[in-house]
Amino acid sequence: MKLIKEINPENVLFLDIETVSQTHHFDELDGLGKLLWEKKSRTLIEKSEMTLEESWGSAGIYSEFGKIICVSVGQFRNFSSNRKFVIKSYFGHDESELLSDFSEMLKKHFNSSMNLLCAHNGKEFDFPYLARRMMICNLEIPAILDTSGKKPWEVSHIDTMELWKFGDRKSFTSLALLAHVFGIATPKDDIDGSQVGRVYYEENDIDRIERYCKKDVLTIAQVFLKFRLEELLNDASVEYV
Repeated sequence: MKLIKEINPENVLFLDIETVSQTHHFDELDGLGKLLWEKKSRTLIEKSEMTLEESWGSAGIYSEFGKIICVSVGQFRNFSSNRKFVIKSYFGHDESELLSDFSEMLKKHFNSSMNLLCAHNGKEFDFPYLARRMMICNLEIPAILDTSGKKPWEVSHIDTMELWKFGDRKSFTSLALLAHVFGIATPKDDIDGSQVGRVYYEENDIDRIERYCKKDVLTIAQVFLKFRLEELLNDASVEYV
């Protein structure tokens, strides 16, 4: 993989996804679904001392039991002069439809070997989650997301959490913490990832979730700039479409 300073930022698609459990309550699952979740969540329940029903609140992080409700993406334009960072979202209640639209965008605009994806913890979460849910929705996986058969070091996507590790495999550093240590201003009047399920199912406010997802994409791009020792984006440089 190229050094981060050698990468053309205009070839990078920054992204973040928001996921929720496939149903609001555990009792809404069929009998087999309940049994399979009981097996999947056994370690989680033992560590946290949750009940089986309570553990369902964490189901959204597992692609087999969750679903994607928002994919926000951002891209630099005119990076060398009059720099702009354009952000767009694919979101809604119909996962198959939003993933189909997102997939078509990737096939049309990010189908070159020069293109890269960038996310925070993307290699462990966002990228494989997207590919798995596309398969479940019977959608063809775009080439840029299809890493089947590749060794870990052959996957050239950018993961800002991995960059921060500098070879350390033991720790997890949140995007919020990384932004804080870099002095990147982020809105503090919004939800966090643990509240997405509640906002979706109880408040029925997917627009709020979409706004939160876009803010994370912007933060990822700012962290990327910090790794390059570049000047951060200001409000006038960010465009929402």
